[in-house]
Amino acid sequence: MKKVLIVGTGAGGAAIARELQGPFEVTILEAGQEYRPFKMSPKLQEKFKRSGMLFDERLIQLLFPVMKIQKTADRMILVRGMGTGGTTTLSTANALPMDHDLRKAGIDLDPEFKELTKEIPISTKHQKRWREDTFRLFNIFQEMGLDPKPTPKMSDEELCTNCGRCILGCPTGAKWDSRKFLNDAQTKGARLITGCRVEQIVIRNGKAEGVHCRSGLKRKFYSADLVILAAGGFGTPRILQNSGIGCESRLFVDPVLCVACVRPNSFQNREIPMPFISQQEGYILSPYFDPLSFYFNKKWRAPAKNILSLMIKLADTNAGKVTGKKIEKTLTLQDQKKLEEAAALCIKILQRLGVKKEETFLGTINAGHPGGMLPLTHREAHSMHPPSLPNNLYAADASLFPRSLGNPPSLTIMAMAKRIAKVIQSL
Repeated sequence: MKKVLIVGTGAGGAAIARELQGPFEVTILEAGQEYRPFKMSPKLQEKFKRSGMLFDERLIQLLFPVMKIQKTADRMILVRGMGTGGTTTLSTANALPMDHDLRKAGIDLDPEFKELTKEIPISTKHQKRWREDTFRLFNIFQEMGLDPKPTPKMSDEELCTNCGRCILGCPTGAKWDSRKFLNDAQTKGARLITGCRVEQIVIRNGKAEGVHCRSGLKRKFYSADLVILAAGGFGTPRILQNSGIGCESRLFVDPVLCVACVRPNSFQNREIPMPFISQQEGYILSPYFDPLSFYFNKKWRAPAKNILSLMIKLADTNAGKVTGKKIEKTLTLQDQKKLEEAAALCIKILQRLGVKKEETFLGTINAGHPGGMLPLTHREAHSMHPPSLPNNLYAADASLFPRSLGNPPSLTIMAMAKRIAKVIQSL
């Protein structure tokens, strides 16, 4: 039986491991450790914030090790998950099929999306638990012709308590993340190795023979007949570059900026994040309480229960790169103009809620959906294999997206990973 090494346990890695274990002997390498949710109580969180100890966003790792923070040269905050489940454990479990650019490249993922809807609980039943301000915002969006849609969530609605802790670790197990697929793969016989940071792919005579990784102070080699990189939009390009394979300077990150106000007892921090989404040209809008802005942005001084916020998620320009441990990413003038346009629209929405313009304040720009440095084109519509890679080396994450989605990517990454698994099994 052929041996497959899969690097990463996020949306792409877990999905493809689940599909390949059985026909192949699968080993999954994860740089982080077993995921542990953030268990600090809201009262203690407020106390830490007031203490002034959290003066740099990177310090969140002291409280929540799975959340890794890196800053660009112009201080944009970049977030990713490091542990089993990858960034899906930090996501709000949105189930949106966002394959329009892949479809333009001739890649139709409809069969895979249909499979996922049967394998993952997806629902919009959370509407019944919306708080009053969320309903009011939804109605305002409708009145302004912004076409809001309740967000389909990957969750078991019967278990959800509306605690608002989706990105910090669901305490009831209601929120779905890729550890479910990872567990399925392990049940079928896949081997998971945590604390194993892959540094380089060993390539000889145009063929991937395995990977060098670091586990603590030890350096190890794992051999394989097939290697699949699903280390994310930052991790996959870095490993490829260490292996002598260049990537395109087309990094996108889906920047997030929140426009907030003080709204006594709105309790947005204790409600499901992103309950509805409004798709606009080049960005989306959604109600969202941003923990990073709350902890580290001095403008967010009010208690969490009194802050109401609207998220802007931007489909940024594909212009950036990963160089070694450094990430080069700057928002273009076009990106900045689009953010200003969206922020102005958010202020108008909040004004209809009775908030004065001068009472609004911005959050910290942060980003957590990197990709685009290994984009698929029409040439790869059937092979799902970038030509710069050896024949037995694949990628299965957002690195393959032609452009920024400006939207939650997890469902689309999993659909793409499923398609790649089918291609591999057909060879």
